[in-house]
Amino acid sequence: MPAELTESEVTVLGLIAERPRHGFDLEKVIDERGMRQWTQIGFSSIYYLLGKLDKRGLIEEVAVEAGGPGRPRRVYAITAAGRAAAAERTAQLLAEPSATTAPVLVGMANWPLIPPAESIAALRRRSDALLRKKAEVLAARDAQQPLPDFVDAVFEYSVVMLDAELSWVARTLTSLERKR
Repeated sequence: MPAELTESEVTVLGLIAERPRHGFDLEKVIDERGMRQWTQIGFSSIYYLLGKLDKRGLIEEVAVEAGGPGRPRRVYAITAAGRAAAAERTAQLLAEPSATTAPVLVGMANWPLIPPAESIAALRRRSDALLRKKAEVLAARDAQQPLPDFVDAVFEYSVVMLDAELSWVARTLTSLERKR
């Protein structure tokens, strides 16, 4: 049985499944779609991932384009095995809830270490940051209209999650402020 695809691997495969791409094109799409908000794909890791996926036979080089001076860009397409593996992992990711590993949970578990006023101030800063992040996500979505349904759904999920966290922060602040 082949090794399970990581979230980063299936993300790259999904982008290559849209159309053949080279590393710089992947970087551009990841940036434009705000995918760094929910992936662990750095610019340098794109080429590492492409090498892994190619070695496993999940993508294949289909062209070489001229890049910068002396820098050819290898264009990759997804293979049938890559499409099948990505589809299987995608269905699993959509169907199975996963654990939340948000760093804010560590902060919540340890907020008795700081005075109540400092907790309140930190949560207010978080609320401000969440509002800024929501505005950024909405601006990125609006700048790229019209979007395919699946890309729009990613943006919508991000907005809904930000709204949920904003609601949690507001309720928590109200509770903390009542107790003071």
